[in-house]
Amino acid sequence: MFHMIVLFCLWHLIGVFGESVSVMEGDSVLLHTDVTEIHENDDIQWEFGAENSLIAEISRAGISTYNGPDGRFRDRLKLDNQTGSLTITNITTQHAGLYKLEISGLKLSSKKFNVSVCARLPVPVISSNSSHCSSSSSSSSSSSSSSYCSLLCSVVNVGHVTLSWYKGNSLLSSISVSDLSISLSLPLEVEYQDKNTYSCVLNNPISNQTQHLDISQLCHTCSEVYCCGSTEAVIRLVVSALVGVATVAVLVYDIRSTRGGDKKQISYIL
Repeated sequence: MFHMIVLFCLWHLIGVFGESVSVMEGDSVLLHTDVTEIHENDDIQWEFGAENSLIAEISRAGISTYNGPDGRFRDRLKLDNQTGSLTITNITTQHAGLYKLEISGLKLSSKKFNVSVCARLPVPVISSNSSHCSSSSSSSSSSSSSSYCSLLCSVVNVGHVTLSWYKGNSLLSSISVSDLSISLSLPLEVEYQDKNTYSCVLNNPISNQTQHLDISQLCHTCSEVYCCGSTEAVIRLVVSALVGVATVAVLVYDIRSTRGGDKKQISYIL
């Protein structure tokens, strides 16, 4: 009984909202009439949107396709003269929406399709922030320290997508958005010596784009950063010391030269 109720609810929802169809932007989509053959007295009409704009029909007068009220379907519609099925070519987000099929003749029937169009996905970009290099130590029988690198995976101008970090096949974190034309970013902190495989994945209901992480190219250990900083400090200290020694030497020489001149002058007066 419960299964019958569920099936009835699903059938009702499909009848109200239409059969869901997802397609990638630029591809073609075929909307089936579920009719194997059109009879002579059958009239088939395809309508689009809340305004029920007539976009294609098969009648006794023949097969006709229309551009739509704003011309968005120009040169994109094809009707199968055997089944009445509708093909939309080079589809864009402008063609997303509700399509209605009406068949009248010896047998009346209707059908709805809720078509969603997914934009082409960009490849995520992984960047590092070297200023966030940090270290942590763990106390044990032998104390050890590790260097970490902060990473950021980003995409721009996307909608209805999910951005995720994976460690191997395991999901680490994710963020989703249902709006259009938005920028997404997802942080990750990894150990420099980590040998695991990391990847950032951008996906929508029908496609995905993956960017793999190369830790050696994006991250540097904190010891390297500190090493460079210490070396620079030592060089500056040495240079300062040499300048100081040179200054002292010049002063001593000047003092000695001055004293020597004074002694000669006194001897000459006597």
